[in-house]
Amino acid sequence: MSSAAVAVRDLNKVFSRRKGLFQRRRRAALSRVSFEMERGECVAILGQNGSGKSTLVRLLSTLLLPDGGDAHIFGYDVFKEARKVRRLVNRVSVEASFFKKMSAAENLAYAARFYGMGPRETHVKIPIILERVGFPSARRGEAMENLSRGMQQKVALARALLTSPVLLLLDEPTTGLDPRSKQEVQTFIREIRERHDSTILLCTHDMKEAEELADRVGLLDRGELLFLEPVEDVLERYRVETLEEAFFAATGRTFEDEKSEEDEEREVFA
Repeated sequence: MSSAAVAVRDLNKVFSRRKGLFQRRRRAALSRVSFEMERGECVAILGQNGSGKSTLVRLLSTLLLPDGGDAHIFGYDVFKEARKVRRLVNRVSVEASFFKKMSAAENLAYAARFYGMGPRETHVKIPIILERVGFPSARRGEAMENLSRGMQQKVALARALLTSPVLLLLDEPTTGLDPRSKQEVQTFIREIRERHDSTILLCTHDMKEAEELADRVGLLDRGELLFLEPVEDVLERYRVETLEEAFFAATGRTFEDEKSEEDEEREVFA
């Protein structure tokens, strides 16, 4: 077995939808995806909406089961030893869920108990981490349902970083944030990697963010991982000067030709 922090082999995921009484249409969200990550490494996976980034994160965080292939996190089988994996992993997503009637601080305290943190420790850590992600102290006691999407995203980041996870899965972590908050979050991602030796998988469509934060950059396109290399190797491979040009060289499309997952499904299931 590989000694890598993350080892993914031929991972497949297919979604199907019924059309009419008998016919089912199928869409491959991931197709034979394979890669490895070393401990302490930050890898960025670029891709448009509907490319399979969120599906990959949900699989690695034990929220989905695959239709083929396997994945190991620090030697544990993600799909057969899910409980052990969950102790090592924390996930940040634009679809982050909370107890909507509870405050940001209460949600963080609840999450901390799941990871075995005591009240005294969380009482100290929660205000510090909320401040670091740019969450205003005056709103820490406000119900989550009253917060904007950007504010909720900050709480999602704080929740993930509170427990200093061994593997941090970031699915569009700065979506919905203003430029200052985005910069603060990126700085904090660097710090948690350096201070806690965290391994980070960053899924994003922000090429600049990927280039600044990651050791290696990969491209998911329609469920297929086209490459995963240091940025300079990607540029050399395609003989281009920017990642955007590399995307075009690899796919024949511009990165702005972006479709939502709903649009992709309408095309597939039409």
